[in-house]
Amino acid sequence: MTIDCLIEDPRWSDLSAIAEPAAQATLRHLGLDPEDWEISLLGCDDARIAVLNADFRDKPSPTNVLSWPSEERGADQAGASPDLPEPDFDPELGDIAIAYDTCAREAEEQGKPMQDHVTHLIVHAVLHLLGYDHVRDADATLMEGLEVEILGKMGLPDPYRNQ
Repeated sequence: MTIDCLIEDPRWSDLSAIAEPAAQATLRHLGLDPEDWEISLLGCDDARIAVLNADFRDKPSPTNVLSWPSEERGADQAGASPDLPEPDFDPELGDIAIAYDTCAREAEEQGKPMQDHVTHLIVHAVLHLLGYDHVRDADATLMEGLEVEILGKMGLPDPYRNQ
């Protein structure tokens, strides 16, 4: 797998080491070979992600993570799994941006290690690149269940417990 990691905020010195295993675990869980795929990842701060959030989602405020899939893959039916991409077509899954300030604040507020929280957010973002979403209740249930399974295989606790 290739994760092209651009670090704009130096506090993200270990981002690639966290993101690579999280993305690989997500792809493997869905039966995809990580070696077939590419993801671009931006490690930034709240100011940068607020600009991206305003530009792409019309929400001029910081958020923890954003993702831009290379193509629309969402399922038409609520709660259904999206069609997985074919590696021969286009290996680029899409782009992810993650904000240090928001991630650190959330990890502290939730009493979680920063690495565990970031791992969860990368799993979450990769699922978005693959067409999973949480707008409709049934889709959220599916996506959250996958996140819990993937993180469990990685030895991490359920991120939705006690929330």
